[in-house]
Amino acid sequence: MTNKIRFALIGTGMMGREHIRNLNLMPEAQIVALVDPVADSISQTQAIIPEKVAHFADVPSLLNGQAFDAVILSSPNFTHHDVLGPLMGTKTHILCEKPLATTLADAKALAEAAKTHKGVFWVGMEYRYMPPAAAFIEDIRSGKIGRLQMLAIREHRFPFLVKVGDWNRFSVNTGGTMVEKCCHFFDLMRLIVGAEPVRVFCSGAMDVNHQDERYGGAKPDIIDNSYTVVDFANGVRAMLDLCMFADGSDNQEEIAATGDKAKLEVFIPSGDIVYSPRVGFRNPTKTERRHVTVDETALNAGSHHGATFYQQRKFLDAIQGLGPIEVTADDGLRAVAMGLAAEISAREHRVVAMSELGF
Repeated sequence: MTNKIRFALIGTGMMGREHIRNLNLMPEAQIVALVDPVADSISQTQAIIPEKVAHFADVPSLLNGQAFDAVILSSPNFTHHDVLGPLMGTKTHILCEKPLATTLADAKALAEAAKTHKGVFWVGMEYRYMPPAAAFIEDIRSGKIGRLQMLAIREHRFPFLVKVGDWNRFSVNTGGTMVEKCCHFFDLMRLIVGAEPVRVFCSGAMDVNHQDERYGGAKPDIIDNSYTVVDFANGVRAMLDLCMFADGSDNQEEIAATGDKAKLEVFIPSGDIVYSPRVGFRNPTKTERRHVTVDETALNAGSHHGATFYQQRKFLDAIQGLGPIEVTADDGLRAVAMGLAAEISAREHRVVAMSELGF
């Protein structure tokens, strides 16, 4: 490895460019290559890199034409398994954007290959690293609310954005909304609850968005609203409330954790955390509020409330032996499995046991 960690960016769309803006803030990182079959995406991305870098259409060409130490993979979901194939088992450090894969078979294969991978393998779960969410999680772990019993996550947001080739309009390409979007929240559930899911029930459909869109004559088939309930092995219940036609919401994410001693809420992007201890019926409330700020530089480098910056910092620390791998391939696999269980549940109108998927 040279004095700098040499990065190749695989997939140079919106998320790829966000990663590059954040890598530009890391003094030990050097971008040496861009990989994407779409020339226009390459040119747009090159414009935000201080120096000219090598361009490649695919990973085999990259391997034959450029030395590098690490990759960040942000190509379309359905490409992850095949794109990662030539890199697995090498010394390359990999940050693979969520979801790990779109099918259970591919996710399991990648998680198995990661066990013997010689470099760092990290799955991109940015929501863990939003500063308000990180502070919220730390409060729960410190015992501030007592024994956690219920966890509720709400994301009310805008519809899926337009992607190159409109690949994100179809579940065959994304894994379905409950995988593509909600793997973030299923990962948060596992992290906060500290146990594995036992069963999943999801009621969801595509009711508002994309109704008039057609691609090659085909209508999109992705869920745009849902309620999902997850039962965990330790008795905790978790719920996800998703709406993707709520563009005007003040806070895109709201998370509430209720224990036997208190309730804790976090609101993003406002950054407010509200602590509400149990005081008994009709007693005066003792609510405490605090605000978690986000560094302006990190905030301006992406659209994930600073999370991409803080995750990249942790990834670079892991590469340099200064910290652990915090989001493993197994974490990525389990988040995908929960999303697929939710997709099956919504489609078949039934509770899905995680044992049906081998967990």
